[in-house]
Amino acid sequence: MGNCNCHIEIEHEEQRRTLILLLAINGVMFCVEFAFGVIGQSTGLISDAVDMLADALVYGVGLYAVGKSAHIKNRAAYFSGVFQIILALGVLADVTRRFLLGSEPESMWMMGFGLLALLANVWCLLLIAKHRHGEIHMRASWIFSKNDVIANVGVVLGGFLVYLFNSHLPDLLIGFAIALIVIRGGVAVIKDASKESHHA
Repeated sequence: MGNCNCHIEIEHEEQRRTLILLLAINGVMFCVEFAFGVIGQSTGLISDAVDMLADALVYGVGLYAVGKSAHIKNRAAYFSGVFQIILALGVLADVTRRFLLGSEPESMWMMGFGLLALLANVWCLLLIAKHRHGEIHMRASWIFSKNDVIANVGVVLGGFLVYLFNSHLPDLLIGFAIALIVIRGGVAVIKDASKESHHA
């Protein structure tokens, strides 16, 4: 019994359950936000939806890494950071396109679905909170979940400003800000992964 790794298996099972739930929440919210972001011509909603997609893929990669070697977990976190940055650059391209071509975002949809996404991500944050000081693939999930909450608040605020000023510019600024937040999170995870690799 002294060599039993039951506590490790329990921890891995908890990680799996948490990541599966996070993956499901973010996958559903991506579909909802992206669809209404396109219909409502909101860069803020679209960028937040893309962030949800990126996080869903991050949680999927993290799920793959559960129970694997430290090297694989490190590579998974590194890949997650790089992928987040790539998607954020795509959002910046969409912001530029809408700035040049124009858009008419629906402020009420931005606030409504931004609030829905905020509630979903607060739930995600509570789920991942107990793992925020754990292994690197779980720390990466915590960073991305925390950034999501910030981004959701930005979308709601952007929707209010669009309504208040009757202008599409707040939506573009929020989309731009969310992309920068995602990039910063991706860079932080890459640095953490590089540090782990160096220590190893």
